Amino acid sequence: MKITQVFNRYLQRGGEEISVERISNVLSERHQVFQCYFDSSQMAGTDNLAQMFVSACQILWNSTAAEILGTHLDTVKPDVVFFHNILPYGSASVLHEVQRRRIKSIYYIHNFRPFSVNGYLWANGKLATAGLRKNFLPEILTGSWQQSRLRTFICALAISFMHAGGFYKKIDRWIAISNFMRTTFINAGIPENKIVTLRHSAQIDPVSPCISDQGYYLFLGRLISAKGVLTLLDAWDQITKKLGASAPVLKIAGEGELAQQVEAYSSQNRKVEFLGRIDGLTKKTCIQNCRAMIAPSLWWEPLGIVTYEAYNACKPMLAARSGGLAETVHDSYTGFLHEPGNVSQLVKQIEMLEADPAKAQNLGKAGREWLSKNNNDAQWLDNFDQILQNFVRATK
Repeated sequence: MKITQVFNRYLQRGGEEISVERISNVLSERHQVFQCYFDSSQMAGTDNLAQMFVSACQILWNSTAAEILGTHLDTVKPDVVFFHNILPYGSASVLHEVQRRRIKSIYYIHNFRPFSVNGYLWANGKLATAGLRKNFLPEILTGSWQQSRLRTFICALAISFMHAGGFYKKIDRWIAISNFMRTTFINAGIPENKIVTLRHSAQIDPVSPCISDQGYYLFLGRLISAKGVLTLLDAWDQITKKLGASAPVLKIAGEGELAQQVEAYSSQNRKVEFLGRIDGLTKKTCIQNCRAMIAPSLWWEPLGIVTYEAYNACKPMLAARSGGLAETVHDSYTGFLHEPGNVSQLVKQIEMLEADPAKAQNLGKAGREWLSKNNNDAQWLDNFDQILQNFVRATK
């Protein structure tokens, strides 16, 4: 089949963009895949009132984005269109462009964006689940998107417009990346018969890298409160006080609004190293040499692709029992789960691995076996093709 992927890139490259690229690469093994991508940096800007007005109009309805997609559709003539993130530049206009042409559409659920302005259901340092009831006021009042109440309000209007205008209702299928996300979206009003679960696949390294453990722990992700960064710093406060000079090192890699705070903390605690953004070989080496990876998320993680990266390198995951993480981290088998924000539980789990480093290796090997068995590319493609076949039959 011919498949077009529509995706609005974020200002900062993250796990969702990596996942979209992976989906494209894997699908290309059996299908013709095309891209129609937009960038948040294409927005008009906010240097003056005129630019702010144009930017606000683009978020609500961007005829330029619709024209770009329309030209693509006329050229490619796809059988199905995949929507990933479409805000802020894509807007409702790209949904309309596909729907008016009666092209089959699938919305790939990576986060909570259809029910959350910032995609995290997060405001004022805590979960803001009112968005699941289409109430975006908590996010607006705290300026949860781009640290601006006005921008959050405008984006909330755009999402509300897509619901009220029936654009989301006209989407033919929704793919959730975890059972948790599927259940959450069904509870928010997406028809149960329209939504299926398909976890991301993983590119398994052909040679097992289960060889190195340099004793440090690694956090890899966006440096924002929703990711539990402050929980992590509190945990290392306790670990450093308890273990002193023998305390393990924590390496924090990423970028985000808490970057300066993390960097300042690392200058005070020698057991914490701030790496900033890393990728490529540097990222791969950091993962391969750590003892374990940590995902202390406070928000509802849709899946937690970082878990795949840990398992692929035979590393266990110490994760919060948050959203989809509880489906990929199997407690005491491939890692350990702690209650979100529970510093003492996380500290005990780290102490356990420090007392028995071989335990970390065994957990990591079990994680790699689970990943290879349940989330390889061939299996994902078979599951996707089954979904596509059922989808095509049901919408004829």
